[in-house]
Amino acid sequence: MQPANCGRLLMTWLDCSFLIASEATAQPSVEPMFVKVLATTLFALAVLHTFAVKKFAQWAHHYPQGSLQENLLHFLAETEIVFGLWASVMFFAYAAAHRSIHHAVEYIENQLDFTEPKFVLVVMVVAATRPVVQLAERMILSVARLLPLKETVSFFIATLAFGSLLGSFITEPAAMTLLAMLLKDRYFDRGISRPLAYATIGLLFVNVSIGGTLTHFAAPPVLMVASKWNWGFWHMLSNFGWRSAAACFVSTLIVAAIFFRQLNSLQLPDASRRFIPTWLTGLHVACLAAVVYFSHYPDVFFGVFMLFLGLVTATREYQDSLKLKEGLLVGFFLAGL
Repeated sequence: MQPANCGRLLMTWLDCSFLIASEATAQPSVEPMFVKVLATTLFALAVLHTFAVKKFAQWAHHYPQGSLQENLLHFLAETEIVFGLWASVMFFAYAAAHRSIHHAVEYIENQLDFTEPKFVLVVMVVAATRPVVQLAERMILSVARLLPLKETVSFFIATLAFGSLLGSFITEPAAMTLLAMLLKDRYFDRGISRPLAYATIGLLFVNVSIGGTLTHFAAPPVLMVASKWNWGFWHMLSNFGWRSAAACFVSTLIVAAIFFRQLNSLQLPDASRRFIPTWLTGLHVACLAAVVYFSHYPDVFFGVFMLFLGLVTATREYQDSLKLKEGLLVGFFLAGL
């Protein structure tokens, strides 16, 4: 039997199941208000679940390691799966309410767009590879050396002030991934205080969010209005870009000044870096550029991603483990939202 026939048989069987389950219901159709109330209720439960993830993690420790209960509770304690989990409940509830899974499938296919979650998954995995991260580190380090400060301070300033602006060219998810990798290696893994850690995370989120306004083609909020209002590159740069860059620079200087003593006391990281051929770095950058360029065409950038996975497999001696799990979790979180 061909896969297409199997799929049709499965859909027919599910439709029959929903019809039998809802046989006693007299209403032939579902009130739109009912669907809205159901969606709102499940969204509220998802928000409550988000605040309860720490509790699920604590409960998991009450069961033997590796047991079904412990694994299930650890799964429920993953913040990234919360909205996707409750969205799946919404999917089956929607299908049951309409007495047909076809309605739920058509809603997913025709009324929702999952291009952004797919793009975030792909761009995070590509941007977090060793060749791309080392290239970004060298670029930021060259800026940091222009500042008359110890490298631990100057790199912090350059990363959060200059690095945040990369979101205007390689998109915000890619910039966030790169900067987070660099900050983790140079600061978070070196035992910085909790106040500095929280200040750095907050600064990273804010700076990357506003740092994507230098151009008209990278940040999603800008993309939504740029074509309608005829906002081009120079319009963005002259009206928003320089203000965003100034805000990133000033806010970073303030945080660096507050935590200057702690940043200055940190040890310099190991300067040695594993060799990566220039041609390989160039191919990684080309893949990243292609993914960004085709960000609105999921079939195309997924094709680029497949080629990229082949490249990584063929050059594994120059690669770290791909951040597939992390990318999938973030993509699932966005898809659930």
